[in-house]
Amino acid sequence: MEVAVKNISGEETGRSVSLSDTIFGVEPNDHAIYLDVKQYMANQRQGTHKAKERAEIAGSTRKIKRQKGTGTARAGSIKSPIFRGGGRIFGPRPRNYGFKLNKKVKQLARKSALSYKAKDGQITVVENFNFDEPKTKNYLNLLSSLALSDEKSLMVLHAPEKNIHLSARNLANAKVTTADKLNTYDILDARHLIVSEEAIQILESLFNKKANDN
Repeated sequence: MEVAVKNISGEETGRSVSLSDTIFGVEPNDHAIYLDVKQYMANQRQGTHKAKERAEIAGSTRKIKRQKGTGTARAGSIKSPIFRGGGRIFGPRPRNYGFKLNKKVKQLARKSALSYKAKDGQITVVENFNFDEPKTKNYLNLLSSLALSDEKSLMVLHAPEKNIHLSARNLANAKVTTADKLNTYDILDARHLIVSEEAIQILESLFNKKANDN
């Protein structure tokens, strides 16, 4: 698939890049996408929730009333879960929600997500650029030139560019990442991908390297 390369003014440069069918033209696997997104979201959970159980409550261990003859249920401790201020029964404990996912499944998920975007024409390739200074206005002008002001977009760069990251930081519908950190969730969360020319080459080299390693 050939895609025209544009500059930051939204004009075609006369060049084009070829999107590899092994990355941008695979048969999408929805289940692989589901697993990869599920793992990503699970890894975002802190898992630091904690409630005290009866053994952890501070309080007297004195038997609060005699065993029989009161006409009420027997009770042995003020820390019992049935009393106000007592411990909680089977309360939440700190845990890790992450789970293992094979590298090949994650790779297939990213390829599937990229293939969906390519099929729907939601990938724009721009020539490599940087801003002289971090200004949100510069990034807004870029989105306007590409007719993406009203779209949720993801900028994929070949390497970290501080001025670009800072320029997009205050925009709710814009995110910037690099090719080596691209994940399935971010691809699907964005309505449109803006990929730098060199980032395309890095993506292809990364996927080809992983394929050779496997």
